[in-house]
Amino acid sequence: MSTDDQLSAAVRKLVGQVSHWTPPRWAASGLSGASRADLMHDLVQWMADRCAEAEGRPALPVPRLENDLALPDQLQVVAADLHRFAPPPVQDEAAARVNGLRGAFA
Repeated sequence: MSTDDQLSAAVRKLVGQVSHWTPPRWAASGLSGASRADLMHDLVQWMADRCAEAEGRPALPVPRLENDLALPDQLQVVAADLHRFAPPPVQDEAAARVNGLRGAFA
């Protein structure tokens, strides 16, 4: 499976796992003590930062929206940008991080 396919597959699986979650489920804490929403937002921010590096522009904070139900959409948008601009090693790391979060959410 190519790097592109690995990242896309990982994101699809994570989105499928969490897209039906309700606000209380997003608010639940993970093993680290952070909420699931915070962990997902951290992943989205990490991806956005790697996109900025790949594009040669300053990193900007990803807005933390009031409604956690938007997090899967934010992930898909930022992952698409990462797919477009980041080199394969960064995409590989992104896929590993997405899969790691999927495991933490299981």
